[in-house]
Amino acid sequence: MGTVVLYKSMSLDGFVAGRHVGNEHPMGEGGMRLHEWMFTDRPDPRDREVVAAISASVGAVVVGRRTFDVGLPHWQDTPYPVPTFVLTHQVRDELVMKSAAFTFVTDGVADILKSAQAAAGDKDVIVMGAQTGRQFLGAGLLDELHINLVPVLLGGGTRLLEDLGPIELERVQVIASDAVTHLRFRVVQ
Repeated sequence: MGTVVLYKSMSLDGFVAGRHVGNEHPMGEGGMRLHEWMFTDRPDPRDREVVAAISASVGAVVVGRRTFDVGLPHWQDTPYPVPTFVLTHQVRDELVMKSAAFTFVTDGVADILKSAQAAAGDKDVIVMGAQTGRQFLGAGLLDELHINLVPVLLGGGTRLLEDLGPIELERVQVIASDAVTHLRFRVVQ
């Protein structure tokens, strides 16, 4: 069984999305700045390695409903070419896309994780979305937390690491480029 990883880009002031997330601004106002390091015409080789490692390891993805709602119009597919599970309160039929399918799960984080792990096999399960990430972290279901720390202050928006209580982390890797510092932590259980 692979690792369960929360993978997020974050501003120095702790925001993973700017204010007013919606269809017009899927990462909130100014939030796309957090992902520029991934989509530049001339990526740093260190950043390219980080993206390649995640892409090679992912076997399934878990997203929250809000991430699905604002992401799908921009992705036009699953976020990675693997089965993607949407944590939601609304029952919905599977949505088959070009690369894989979205499966909607209403039974909570423990059940969605079981489904994602079964689909991923020996590969990793990537968790996307701030609220979903907090739920997984708070429930003790994450193995690793990868933060891509971007040198920008958003000044407001969606925080990832709030209202969780104490959680012990062990830093296992730091990779720094000019655009972003990649921090990888193991969650101490």
